[in-house]
Formats: sequence, structure tokens, C-alpha cells
Amino acid sequence: MKYKITAYSTALFSTWINIEELNLLIDAGDGLTSGLLQKSRKIKNVFITHPDRDHLNGLPQFVQLNSRDGFPKIYYPKDSGSFPAMNNFLKKFDPHVSSSSWIGIEDKSRIEIKKNIEIEAIRNEHIKSPIGIHKSLSYKVFEIKNKLKPEFNSKSSNEIKEVVRKKGKDFITERIESNILSFSGDTPVDDYSKWNGSEILIHESTFLKNEGDSQIESKGNKHSRVDEVLQMVKEIKIGTLILNHFSSRYSKEEIDSNVLKLLKEYKIQVPVFLIYPGELKRDILRTKPINE
Repeated sequence: MKYKITAYSTALFSTWINIEELNLLIDAGDGLTSGLLQKSRKIKNVFITHPDRDHLNGLPQFVQLNSRDGFPKIYYPKDSGSFPAMNNFLKKFDPHVSSSSWIGIEDKSRIEIKKNIEIEAIRNEHIKSPIGIHKSLSYKVFEIKNKLKPEFNSKSSNEIKEVVRKKGKDFITERIESNILSFSGDTPVDDYSKWNGSEILIHESTFLKNEGDSQIESKGNKHSRVDEVLQMVKEIKIGTLILNHFSSRYSKEEIDSNVLKLLKEYKIQVPVFLIYPGELKRDILRTKPINE
């Protein structure tokens, strides 16, 4: 299935990603509701990666326009105090609005967002914090299917019905998970294996490779360089790559030149899409990949 993904992502200013078919929003930076308009109403679940303002400043208007009967559900790293503070503020600022649900989650939390679709939270190292303290998360989306166990493939339908009658449906099936989408959030490149097998990987690539970038990186929270991301993609198996969160210090031409050079160097064959600084990208997967 080719998901309809609409996104805006410029480092420091705003990041949000909408997957329409899943009624899902990941991060909620400025311009969210003006970018989606009435389509923002379809969003039921919001997963925020971390409390930097460029990833959550779109929440006040989004909540004001779209709260209804327990939705949206807003999930966030449980040890980030910014989210309870914002929730309390919004209840006072917009007392007429039906309350949304704000839920703190941690590494390895699993949430079912619709039938057969689950999201897993994964700790990342964007914000330095002790193990067990959760302030920055990545997310993986899984599609769940129940498949007939191989030992029952040769059985007749009547034989299978009899086994189900005696032992239940779970006895004859096994759970199969497909990682249909992964979102890195802001993070340095570390464990390659966490993204292996992603059908779609949306990964931040704040910096191009140069000395000035390294100096900036050493002074704050950790991010990724595009060369590090593409080196990783070379070593793992994914279906499609979307690069986001480029710094606005780079022009579109600089980004294209660097990415194309690295794609050739690392011999990467999967489709690669770019979300450029300052540009709203609609229905990304139906646009032309940079390496086509």
C-alpha cells in the first residue's frame, strides 16, 4: 500500500508528519493545521518524539480545532514535563474545548492505533538522559497479521475447524509483524539494526558533512548527518527512504548535490525522497524520488 504522507520538516523551526490512512500524526510543529486544513480532523493519534518547541508548537491550535470524544490521543515521552504543562495550560486557555487524552509512554511501549496496526516507541539519544528516563523517542509502525502455522497447511477445512473447536483459533495461527513505517525523530545514528526491515524509513538528516556542522552539533542535542544516515542505509534492508529535518542553512541545490553524490558512492538503490527546508511536501510517495 502506498500511504499518503504529507509533511513539513525544517530543523529548528517545525516538523510534522501526517500518514492519512492511519489517522496518524507524528510530531506537531507550527503550520500543522494550516497545512492540513480539514484533513487534520481525521487524525486520531498523535505521537510526539521530544519536547523541543519545533516539534510541539502546533499542538494548541490542533487540539482546539479537533478535540472530540476522547480524541485526539496524544502520546509523549513520559518524563518530559513540557507535555503535562501544556495540557494544563490548554485546559485553562480553551475551557470550552472537550478534553483530549495525553498519555506518557516509554521505551518499548506498544499502542494499538487501529485494528491490526500497532506503534512501538524506541528510546533514542537526542536528549542525554539516564537509562530509564524517557525524554526522546523514535517510533515504529507495525501491521499485524495472523498466519496459519505451516503444520496445518495440508489439513482440510473440516480438520482445521475441528482443531479450532477444540483448542481455539490461536492454536493454529502465528502472529506475523511487518514494520510498515519507521520514524527516527531527532537522533544521532547509532544502532543500525533498529531500522532494518522498515518498509518506509523517515530519518532525520539535519546536517551535511562539513566541519562547521560538527561544531554546532557539539553544543546541543544530538542529530544525524546525511552521510551517516546513508552509510547506515547501505548496510540494512529497507524499502523506501525519506530524509527530513534538514537545516535551513542549506539550499535545495546543496542538499541535492550532497545526497546524489552519496547515493552514488554508497550504491543505494532504494527510492529516496527529500523534504526540503521551508517546503510543505504533499503525498510524498507519489512524487518523484531524487534517484529515479
